[in-house]
Amino acid sequence: MRLAQEEGIRVPRTEVISNIEELRKCTSLLGFPVVLKANGTSGGEGVRVVRTLEEAERAFHLLQSPPLFARAAKRALINQDLTLIWPAIRRRRFTVNAQTFEPGRDATSLVACWNGSVLASLHFEVLNKCTSNGPASVVRLIENPDMFAAIKKIAKRLNLSGLHGFDFLIESETGSAVLIEINPRATQVGHLSLGPGRDLPAALVAAITGETIREAPPLTDNDTIALFPQEWKRNPESSFLRAGYHDVPWEEPDLVRACVRGRQNVSELYSHRERIRAFSTVRLPNS
Repeated sequence: MRLAQEEGIRVPRTEVISNIEELRKCTSLLGFPVVLKANGTSGGEGVRVVRTLEEAERAFHLLQSPPLFARAAKRALINQDLTLIWPAIRRRRFTVNAQTFEPGRDATSLVACWNGSVLASLHFEVLNKCTSNGPASVVRLIENPDMFAAIKKIAKRLNLSGLHGFDFLIESETGSAVLIEINPRATQVGHLSLGPGRDLPAALVAAITGETIREAPPLTDNDTIALFPQEWKRNPESSFLRAGYHDVPWEEPDLVRACVRGRQNVSELYSHRERIRAFSTVRLPNS
C-alpha cells in the first residue's frame, strides 16, 4: 500500500499491527470502523470489519493465531490447498494489517503481465458475494480508468509477470477507485475469455512462446456473469442465474456433477433435475 501511494495511487491508510498495544494506538488514530486483514489468506477468511476496541482485540487474536492442524489438513486433503500446512506445523503467526474503512462498491481486476507490462485484463464490479466478506458470486464487466491506471503503475514498478489480482472500492459519488489489496495469484475469473484484450491465458501463452496471440471468441456478450457454483450455492433461485451469463462448465460434466453434489442439504430442496433447472435450461448429458 505504501508503494502504491508512492506511485500516486489512492489507497486507504494501512498499518502493520504486531501486538495489542499497537492495535490500540492504531485504532485510536484511524478511528472506527477499521478493517483488519491477515496476510496470506483468501476468500475473505482473513478479513474482519470491526467497530469497537473490544471487537478489534478479539479479531486481532483470531487473525494472528497460527491455523489449526485440523483446518490445515482439511484444506490440504479436501481442497488440495497446501497454503496452511507450513504455518500450522511451524506455528507461525500471520501478519495483520489495519486499514481505514473505505465506503463504496467492491470491484476486482485480474491481469496478465509480462516483465512489467499488462498484456490483458478483466475488470469487474462485484454485484453479489458468497458471504459479506467472502468472494464474489456475481460480477459485472466494467472499464474503469482509475483501476487500469493503478494496475499499470504497480505492474511496472514491481516488474510483474504472471497473473495478479487487484481489489478496489469504487466511490459511489465520484466513481473513483481506491486500491485496497493485491494478490500475486490467479482469481476465480481468470478462465473467462471475453474478447480482445480480455483473454488472459492466451495473452500469457503468446508472451511466453513469442507466438501471435490466439484469443478465443467471447464466451458471452452479457456484462453480468454469475459464477458457478458460487451464486447457485448462495441462492438456487437467484435472478442472476437467468438474467446474467451463468458460468457453468458444460463441457466438463463430471465437474458440474461434483459441484452439484457438493452443495450441502440441497437434496432437501430439489430433486436432481430440479437442481439442474435451477441454474440453466440446458441439461447435462445422461451418464
